Amino acid sequence: MQGIRPGKAGQGREGWGRFGIHQVSLPKGAGKPRFSLPRHVIRTVARRGRRRNRPRQRLPGWRRLSMRARSRCRPRLECERLESRSLMAADVSLPMLDIGSSTLIDVWVDPVRGDDSASGAVREQALRTVTEAWRRVPSGVPLTTGFRINLAAGTYSEASIPNYWESRRGTVTAPVIVRAADGVGTARLPAINAFNCRRLYLDGLDISAGGGDVAHFEACTHVLLRDCTIRGLGTIATYDVPQETLKANQCRFMYVERCDISGAWDNAVDFVAVQGGHVVASRIHRAGDWALYVKGGSANIIVAGNEFYDAGTGGFTAGQGTGFEFMVAPWLTYEATGITFRNNLVRDVQGAGFGVNGGSEIVIANNVVYRAGSRSHMIEVAFGSRTCDGDVAACQARLAQGGWGTTTIGGDEPIPNRNVSIIDNVLLNPDGSASQWQQFFVPLPRTPSPDSNIPSPARADDGLTIARNVIWNGSVDHPLGIEQQGLAAAIIAGNSINTLRPMLVDPSRGNYRVIAAAGIPATVGPQGDIGPLLPAPPLPTPLTAAFAGVPAETAFAVTSVTIAFARPVTGVTLDDFVLKRGSTFLSLAGARLTTTDGRTYTLSQIPGTTIAATYLIRLKGQGTGIADAFGLAPMPPIIASWRMTRTVAA
Repeated sequence: MQGIRPGKAGQGREGWGRFGIHQVSLPKGAGKPRFSLPRHVIRTVARRGRRRNRPRQRLPGWRRLSMRARSRCRPRLECERLESRSLMAADVSLPMLDIGSSTLIDVWVDPVRGDDSASGAVREQALRTVTEAWRRVPSGVPLTTGFRINLAAGTYSEASIPNYWESRRGTVTAPVIVRAADGVGTARLPAINAFNCRRLYLDGLDISAGGGDVAHFEACTHVLLRDCTIRGLGTIATYDVPQETLKANQCRFMYVERCDISGAWDNAVDFVAVQGGHVVASRIHRAGDWALYVKGGSANIIVAGNEFYDAGTGGFTAGQGTGFEFMVAPWLTYEATGITFRNNLVRDVQGAGFGVNGGSEIVIANNVVYRAGSRSHMIEVAFGSRTCDGDVAACQARLAQGGWGTTTIGGDEPIPNRNVSIIDNVLLNPDGSASQWQQFFVPLPRTPSPDSNIPSPARADDGLTIARNVIWNGSVDHPLGIEQQGLAAAIIAGNSINTLRPMLVDPSRGNYRVIAAAGIPATVGPQGDIGPLLPAPPLPTPLTAAFAGVPAETAFAVTSVTIAFARPVTGVTLDDFVLKRGSTFLSLAGARLTTTDGRTYTLSQIPGTTIAATYLIRLKGQGTGIADAFGLAPMPPIIASWRMTRTVAA
């Protein structure tokens, strides 16, 4: 994949196999629109309530920058080499864009002490507005020398930034970089809207806004967002918040790395007709619809090592629904193609943890889903949707090229799936928080219109593999949600569904790592760390435990006790307990041992405690097989005792 290198030094492309990454050659000219996009946005909702995404309009009053702006590289300006940036230390196996080392012209901006008549060459001669700095980057021509716009710490007003970031054509050796010069998050900007830019790298910016999209990129190539916070301001419940936080449409090679993106009544991240790129090591959250989807003919995108949470419809989906006229040749059939979703954490979402809606060659593997589906299901493999949203001629042109869709305004065609693999994931809903209806949603085949070019019948499960997943969600009779009997049987046989409970280190404190346990293969769950900002495991402290529910003296038989460990543990069995009446050892045969969280265990139906005497129960220490996530055994002594004051009937 052009422009990407593996993060681990010395690791070749072959080493990307664990992420499902393969070298891809995109067709020449792919992704370049061959039609004029409409200036206005018409938001429509199809019968099934799926959104149709399209380019945003250029808001009234926005001034177009001169296409003939010239460089202000004066003799006093200093050109210096672009330093190499280190990769993410927390998980160096994630792919990161190598921006190389180039000679750049520095332009400094200071919103308080700057002056737009200054040279901008050094901090002491900083400009006052980003607009002036942007104006000094040549427009409409490929750059031979790159520019680095250094933003001094401070808050930049709407009046100080370009109304439209347009037509700056960086190259591999001469990119355009806009960065927070005084550290990540120190330069605070309002909404950004970019069009037809190339090799534009935003580094360490804090972009926050209400109203429209917070950051929008249209018809751009090779855009990098690294260490940025992109934040929608307002209240989701009242729609007083941006529609989408990060929006990219008709773009090629979008890279999102180590970012925090949140705050939208619709989607936190929305990729439409985006081919190539990745979203890695980021937090994506606080969205009314999906936290992230890639659709509209998006292709060849890696989503890995992220944390998704606080979303309505769901965490992540490959595909969804799109107006036919907004798709870009040659990606005119499936909603999403060649998408890898791996080693992510999805938590606290009301809908599915992840899904596929009209996707081909999709891999969803080694993820953790925790508390999902409260209003629906855990996993969905459903149809995508294709409409024509007003430009009938454009829809007809795509249909003539063999694309799948319709020319009927208001029509809605089902987009099938092909070769979807959902493997080696861990999905855990704690007791009392099961998905509302079922485990999965996989619909029956549908019949598309004869002139839609869509194969008939359209199937959501063509080449579908759901295997080696460990799922704990609801009761043993919680509905599977799959009507095709053969597929249902294969899924039941090939997955652990409510038969093996996975355990996480400490979700209440933000640690969602899977604890190794008997019966769970090492290939299941994340292969390495999940999520970008999870705390490192705490330094091992002694593992303590204590009995509870044991009175010092009682006239009634004690038949049940609990033992609470400081951290979740595995390997606890009845053989680990010793029960004595006076000096006599008692058998625990017939007793029951249960737990709901791996931390608190209940020993019930204890026999032989009806005789008046002093009793002692003890948990063995070393050599029992009991261990926490660090491999530590509980520290002895762990003892409880009581005196039975009278003999009662057994």
